[in-house]
Amino acid sequence: MKPRPEQAPEQDPQHIRKVAMDYLARREHGVQELTAKLLAKGYEPEPVETALAGLVADRLLSDARFTEAFVHARFQRGSGPHKIRAELRQRGIDEGLIDACLDAYADHWQTLLAEVRERKYGTAPPADFRERSRQMRFLQQRGFTVEQILLEVLMIEPVTDLGARACGLDKTEVFIHPVAAGTGFLRRQNF
Repeated sequence: MKPRPEQAPEQDPQHIRKVAMDYLARREHGVQELTAKLLAKGYEPEPVETALAGLVADRLLSDARFTEAFVHARFQRGSGPHKIRAELRQRGIDEGLIDACLDAYADHWQTLLAEVRERKYGTAPPADFRERSRQMRFLQQRGFTVEQILLEVLMIEPVTDLGARACGLDKTEVFIHPVAAGTGFLRRQNF
């Protein structure tokens, strides 16, 4: 059989709109991501812009909706805020929109980190420095912040504005972990 010659796709904005809606029927897309997909299929930039502007005007294409769905899906997978932020930046999402969506999960990142760590390593704390380092690298690759990781892996507590006394600690109970130095975190340790 002879290979079929490549035909240039139809450049009509209505046809492009239909193709874009087919993509949107599968999942949410950002404007930049959908533009890249359509251009990769061989459509010209001008009719693509026209078609996507119509979809945005009809509220069928929304960066805000895409960002919310993306953050939720990645959160369910166990990805941390740094990784999600990087992936959204690659997709051309506005930084303010990223911040707003990630802030909605601010109270849940630490719980997610604990669940991810427990699934991979169990409930026992790391036995030695090597194991602790391995767990910390794993969690960093998943996109969690250093502060979140320190809270979980090193079992340290955040220092309040009033200092150690506000935490009910005196100087004999406070030990600033070398890894946590400068982060504003303390670890309880009885001497």
